[in-house]
Amino acid sequence: MGLTQQQAEHLEDAVDVHTLAQSLSERLLPHDAHELAQLQGMSPQTLLQTLKPLPHREYSIASLPGDGQLELVIRQTHYPDGRPGLGSGWLTQFVGLGEKVALRIRENPSFHPPAADQPMILIGNGTGIAGLRAHLKVRAANSSAPSWLLFGERQQTCDYYFQTEIKAWLKSGVLQRVDAVFSRDQAEKAYVQHVLAQQAELLREWVKLGAVIYVCGSASGMAPAVHSVLLHALGEPLLTEMALHGRYRRDVY
Repeated sequence: MGLTQQQAEHLEDAVDVHTLAQSLSERLLPHDAHELAQLQGMSPQTLLQTLKPLPHREYSIASLPGDGQLELVIRQTHYPDGRPGLGSGWLTQFVGLGEKVALRIRENPSFHPPAADQPMILIGNGTGIAGLRAHLKVRAANSSAPSWLLFGERQQTCDYYFQTEIKAWLKSGVLQRVDAVFSRDQAEKAYVQHVLAQQAELLREWVKLGAVIYVCGSASGMAPAVHSVLLHALGEPLLTEMALHGRYRRDVY
């Protein structure tokens, strides 16, 4: 049985509304009231051409496929006026349990695990613990080579992510050493790069044994500072050689 013209028009309107709503959900709306008012009266096509697509957000994965679920470490960021960040705000505040979230997996071949018998030094701060934890889970499953974790955050009482798991790995031998530093727990702030500099001699010993270095976390503060410490402790020729042979790997953002 065919549709009447009126039914067809209603169906077309419903499809157009759904398409517009879906398209708007992928666009960035202005927060300024004046800019938002300027959008009123625009045609759907002009509206979509005016609004910018939502920027992608990238998060290191803290779990393995065999875990049966995707685990992330997300810090809720805020704009100066208090509004939550787009990606972190949506995931931590607005999306409901059971709702769908559009995502895609982006492979990072330069951050793949080393050989199972190769010592590993893991350095990171903040949410960078996610990528490091995934490597330690691989180690726990199929390696007896030593691993050393250096991790920095703000306060131990609320920012020591996966503390129970890390302590268990240290006790079982998956981790041979853990150096955790919390910048706000002492009068003079200290960060992961400071701990690394203090352990420069031990760092050189591990590298002589063939250790691979993995760095995960902030690209604007931690990663350059750690790189500077590595240059000073190991020398530029050695660090460059390690990078060329996959013994110095980074996942920074």
